[in-house]
Amino acid sequence: MPIAFWCVLLAGLMPVLTVAIAKAGSGRRGFDNHDPRAWLEKQSGRARRADMAHRNHFEAFPFFAAAVLSASYLAAPQARIDELAMVFIVIRIAYTICYLTDRATLRTLCWTIGMLTVIGIFLLPVFVH
Repeated sequence: MPIAFWCVLLAGLMPVLTVAIAKAGSGRRGFDNHDPRAWLEKQSGRARRADMAHRNHFEAFPFFAAAVLSASYLAAPQARIDELAMVFIVIRIAYTICYLTDRATLRTLCWTIGMLTVIGIFLLPVFVH
């Protein structure tokens, strides 16, 4: 299986990992498993930022997965897809670290690089053949 497909799996797991950080970071004070979203809305600090990263990972995932699948289907060079997919994962990890440590400007830069990487994956079949 191509590395890029493994990266799709990792990107799909990122929301789960960041929400786990949000829940653990709060010490699970009064955690309400009957209404976890409302509970997460009430959090602050690092737990809140982890929840926001969790949400953004869900937002970024479909675009990334569609890019990888489209580029693969259209027979773009797999090595290039793999490279860009790995860049996306690394930058999303950096994005998460920036979110957790409250580095907003650097986080925005990471988000932008990640988005450009996904656009690059989408455009591979157009420019590389």
